[in-house]
Amino acid sequence: MTELPAGGPAPFSGFGLGLRPDHYAEVLRRDAVADFFEVISENFMVDGGRPLNLLDRVRERYPLALHGVSMSLGGKSLDPDYLRRLKALSDRVRPLWLSDHLCWTGSGGINSHDLLPLPLTQEALERVAANIHHAQEVLEQPLLIENPSSYITYPEDSLTEWQFLTQLCARTGCGLLLDVNNIYVSAHNHGFDARAYLDGIPFDRVRQIHLAGHTVGDGLLIDTHDQPVPEGVWSLYAETVKRCDTVAVMIERDDDIPPLDDLLAELAVARRLAVPELA
Repeated sequence: MTELPAGGPAPFSGFGLGLRPDHYAEVLRRDAVADFFEVISENFMVDGGRPLNLLDRVRERYPLALHGVSMSLGGKSLDPDYLRRLKALSDRVRPLWLSDHLCWTGSGGINSHDLLPLPLTQEALERVAANIHHAQEVLEQPLLIENPSSYITYPEDSLTEWQFLTQLCARTGCGLLLDVNNIYVSAHNHGFDARAYLDGIPFDRVRQIHLAGHTVGDGLLIDTHDQPVPEGVWSLYAETVKRCDTVAVMIERDDDIPPLDDLLAELAVARRLAVPELA
């Protein structure tokens, strides 16, 4: 059995961005744009060609984190080919860490391309923990697990999401990627106190924070990642970062991508809130 570090990947302190095609050329042209970049793993899980060439060039200049969207940790079992290709990418990039979501994404070989919510039950906890153990064995490193945004709950739920995540950390040695926007969205949608969520999280396991925007729907907040970080999320982030020791903070934007300098201005806000002496 592979011996994995206790408590998740090694801590890293810095402020980064999600690497998106709109900014590839500028990131490679400019110096010291950010402390690190995060890339969507599935976009680079290929055998060769331009995507990997680009990633190699960025990796020469910046630390990278790999963020997955379809491992489907809540599914019945993990796809061995997916894990094989992710392991090959990880071996090539040697990322700060690998992360994915507390969710399932499909069944029977069908990928829904959505991050589907899990029932928060002991049965689901056992299944997710087993899948995390298996993934970490294959990948030879601990994972970071991200809290999702959600819009429904299940009648059989017996745990809060923060209790579920806390038990996953204890059972598997994984770390956490804490998405502050997702906490804010889910708290609004389900009527719980976002600060109670923070009170229940083991912050010694938090290695990364995501910041993003959302859209106001008909009675719900929708995690669209196509808006600037709103004031409510900034306020919750300020509470969150007080509880962290060494952590990586990232602005996540997936649609309606603005100029790079706009995102860097948001990242400067994140830095000032985390390090008040810079204000």
